[in-house]
Amino acid sequence: MTDRLYYQDSHLSRFQARVLSCVQDGGCWRVSLDRTAFFPEGGGQQADTGRIGEVRVLDVQEKDGEISHFCDAPLVPGEYVCELDWALRFVRMQNHSGEHIFSGKAHSLLGCTNVGFHVGESDITIDFDRELGAEEVLLLESEANAAVSANLPVKAWFPDADTLKDLDYRSKKELSGAIRIVEIPGVDSCACCAPHVSYTGEIGLIKVLNFEKHRGGTRLILACGSWALYDYRRKQQSAAEISALLSAKRDEVSPAVQRLLRERDALKEKNAALALELITLKAERQPETDGNLCLFEDIPDEIAMRELVNLLVLKCSGLAVVFF
Repeated sequence: MTDRLYYQDSHLSRFQARVLSCVQDGGCWRVSLDRTAFFPEGGGQQADTGRIGEVRVLDVQEKDGEISHFCDAPLVPGEYVCELDWALRFVRMQNHSGEHIFSGKAHSLLGCTNVGFHVGESDITIDFDRELGAEEVLLLESEANAAVSANLPVKAWFPDADTLKDLDYRSKKELSGAIRIVEIPGVDSCACCAPHVSYTGEIGLIKVLNFEKHRGGTRLILACGSWALYDYRRKQQSAAEISALLSAKRDEVSPAVQRLLRERDALKEKNAALALELITLKAERQPETDGNLCLFEDIPDEIAMRELVNLLVLKCSGLAVVFF
């Protein structure tokens, strides 16, 4: 069994390990190590990537207790320096720990149960089993960030069977064998196999990006830590560009857009009236005929086009057709 260093120190990003075996598996090479800090995909969190020596680790998976590192080139058995893509691992830990805080608060304050969770490429998706309103979501966001500011310790451990049976913890499914508990005092206690931050202050920020009704409950999109900062920068840049286009201050963008929409609607009404005047003149100039009428016109309004057809029907004994 591979020694799981990520359980001993979630912040370990560089370590030495021995390659025990290496076999080709499709377009990759499946490598077994005697010890690893690479987390295999699981618990809603994606696998770590990085390097074993000079070889890239593209994916890490666990099957029947054995951890396999899928690499882009073969490795001969021996000792290697291994290194995680630490920035990616750390932001995933920020987000996963942030999710635990948010879900713990939702459970204790509003009686919500987390029934689905996924760490994506730039945000987290959480599904709760009941509908939440805007005020409730804001409450949870504030309470979650208060827990971050408190810089609480995050304890990850494997309690023995006697201790476990007396613990009150969250779990989305029935578990057997050794169960790892991630506990944040006064906030959350949850079964989880993934690496987490050591203190809640490392998360930095928990921000709800969006929420909607979903299958009788609520689906929320969250971003924590660096992802939340990136999202803020992106939206700030967008707001700056819009404010420049509208010649309005950033905090006055919404009224400026509303004014622009009112002006657009007034122009649309004016254009519609002019279009009706135009087609009325076109119809009046059209001589009557015993056959069909087929016109090709540059008409900017569908309503005006239909009205033109209605007027042309009175000018012919056959069909009236307008292409525009």
